[in-house]
Amino acid sequence: MSERPQWGNKLGIILAVAGSAVGLGNFLRFPVQAAQNGGGAFMIPYFISFLLLGIPLMWIEWAIGRHGGLFGHGSAPFILNRLWRNRIVKYLGVIGIFGPTVIFIYYTYIESWLLGYAFFALTGKLLAVATPEGMKGFLTAYQGLASGSNLLTAYFFFVVTFAVNFFFLYRGVAGGIERLCKVAMPILLAFGLIIAVRVLTLPHITDGLGFLWNPDFSVLWSAKVWLAAAGQIFFTLSVGIGVILTYASYLKRGDDVTLSGLTAAGTNEFAEVILGGSIVIPAAFVFLGVAGATAAAQSGAFNLGFVTMPLIFGQIPLGAVFALLWFSLLFLAGITSSVSLAEPAVAFVSDEFGLDRRRAVLRLGVILFILCQFPIFFLGQGVVDELDFWGGTFCLVLFGTIETVLFVWVFGIEKAWEEIHHGAEMRIPGFYKPIIKYVTPLFLFFVLGFWFLQQGLPVIMMDGVQEANKPYVLATRLGLIALFVVIAILVRIAWYRKKALGQIK
Repeated sequence: MSERPQWGNKLGIILAVAGSAVGLGNFLRFPVQAAQNGGGAFMIPYFISFLLLGIPLMWIEWAIGRHGGLFGHGSAPFILNRLWRNRIVKYLGVIGIFGPTVIFIYYTYIESWLLGYAFFALTGKLLAVATPEGMKGFLTAYQGLASGSNLLTAYFFFVVTFAVNFFFLYRGVAGGIERLCKVAMPILLAFGLIIAVRVLTLPHITDGLGFLWNPDFSVLWSAKVWLAAAGQIFFTLSVGIGVILTYASYLKRGDDVTLSGLTAAGTNEFAEVILGGSIVIPAAFVFLGVAGATAAAQSGAFNLGFVTMPLIFGQIPLGAVFALLWFSLLFLAGITSSVSLAEPAVAFVSDEFGLDRRRAVLRLGVILFILCQFPIFFLGQGVVDELDFWGGTFCLVLFGTIETVLFVWVFGIEKAWEEIHHGAEMRIPGFYKPIIKYVTPLFLFFVLGFWFLQQGLPVIMMDGVQEANKPYVLATRLGLIALFVVIAILVRIAWYRKKALGQIK
């Protein structure tokens, strides 16, 4: 077996994991969730979810990934098999390849919009649009959804974005992903600080902060708010995807996972709560008033980023510069996340089929480029929403539940606790042991069960989907099932191939 890649140093792995976590959700999804779910009161279930769900899952995934990497495995099916030698468990691990691959298929296209908008901010074309209707028209025309528009410009930026992603994947773990994150993360945090400082010096900004953070404690009785908080923690920390398992598999046996995992989580929280919570909604309040800020919060993350923020930048001095910083920040956050989404598939092909990494990246690049065409050309038919739900929401909670149960109940809490602390630079407080064993899995079962009870049947029956879009949604679901089956077959082939070679007993 060829020697597996490793991270260059501790800072590299921390920034890489933080880069995977820091994405569009920190700056767009988080403020929307806070504004829609009680403002400051939302932070109570949010931080409880962070402490009881997010941090334990970070430690769990770092420890599982490092453990699996010692046996030459960087993908979930084979890593989970090291926890439980059962013929079925490798197929449960398929979710850890399937989920990030599905997210990558549509995320890369959305990421490319940010590069396009940065270009239009630089040329002045973007801020020449001065009305909400005009900015919405600009976005739909760019997406090819407006009457008479085409996708040529958007497709060009997609090709560039896709190529940049695979350039860093091709360069490897230390020479590509780590180097990217070491440069991109400090830049995006610096850009975020510059924009946040500018927003916080706007007149009447305290009223804007009050609009977002004034607590409505009555919402704490709503299970929906607690589910939203737990979902945001999953989304923002990139836990339950399979990415951290793969990243941690490139660690050495004695490398720390406790302090490193906590540092990566803390970096993400700074980007989300401090920066993400200080920019979009408060700025919308200052320039658009209560009604405008409320409408912006209700309009969703896409409209906030691509419609509301350009309009705001158009009303401040040096607006084009701040618009360029904004979209550059989001693009950097996007690309550090998207390379991580492709890495589990790269690790699977490379590790389990014995392919040279560069050959694995090139072959996967062709396959993923083809799959990316579906969200590009069927954006208006609900394909992206469908991919986002199954890949970016449902699979996260499901896989997080599976790996937690396997680690703390099948592998065993005593062995798990010892594995987490091997080479640790900090001792986890003892009260976290029962939390990891009981509270975290129960929390996950609650979130998953509550979804099935409240939303499972309506989602399956496509309630709320436009009638014209239902054939496309159904086709997307059939395509997702086919993708899952193909990955499962490849896992089976790889399994018996390695067994024949005596590499698995």
